[in-house]
Amino acid sequence: MKRFEAVIFDMDGVIIDSEPLHEAAFREIFHELGYGETHGIDFPAYYGRSDRTLWNDFIAKHQPPHTLEKLSGLKQDRFLKIIDEKKPIFPTLPELVEELSLVYPLALASGSLHPVIDAVLAMSDLRRFFKHVVSVSDVPHGKPAPDVFLRAAELLGVDPTTCCVIEDSSAGVTAGKSAGMTVIAITNSLPASQLGHADHIVKDYQEISRLLRRD
Repeated sequence: MKRFEAVIFDMDGVIIDSEPLHEAAFREIFHELGYGETHGIDFPAYYGRSDRTLWNDFIAKHQPPHTLEKLSGLKQDRFLKIIDEKKPIFPTLPELVEELSLVYPLALASGSLHPVIDAVLAMSDLRRFFKHVVSVSDVPHGKPAPDVFLRAAELLGVDPTTCCVIEDSSAGVTAGKSAGMTVIAITNSLPASQLGHADHIVKDYQEISRLLRRD
């Protein structure tokens, strides 16, 4: 591995085991709105993408009598309730974040909105390790566009090509590579066969530690 100036974490599927919980929240809202069996959403296809992207596709398909803002708020509130109950941080993730923070400046770049990011980083007191946090709401385009990663590098004051991204989704890997960054993909959410465009594919956080350690 080359030496990096900074490390940028994705959040959903990297810091918290949230992809199944996002799906659960969407399914609950779909059921309450009367689309429990007819929503037609292939959830894995949206891994790494913003809620807004999924809702826009849902609205285009069904033309529900609800605004995008209303639907987004319903799902966000439900998801916040679920993660407050389950506290789904991956085991050993806090140790990795703390370890890397002693060596690199860290940022978080997420397809989630700030209220969700804030709730997640409050768990295990993770916020103190990240110098900067970027939400999809801070940039023009969500993943697979590179915007959130480029903004994180800008805030960190480093060249994007000197950054390493930790991702779990195909869209996130595409975004990191499009930003000119090195990408480590962890198989928390998808199999290695769907992450082949990453620079490195790992199964656990210990492998990430070994790759990024400066001995």
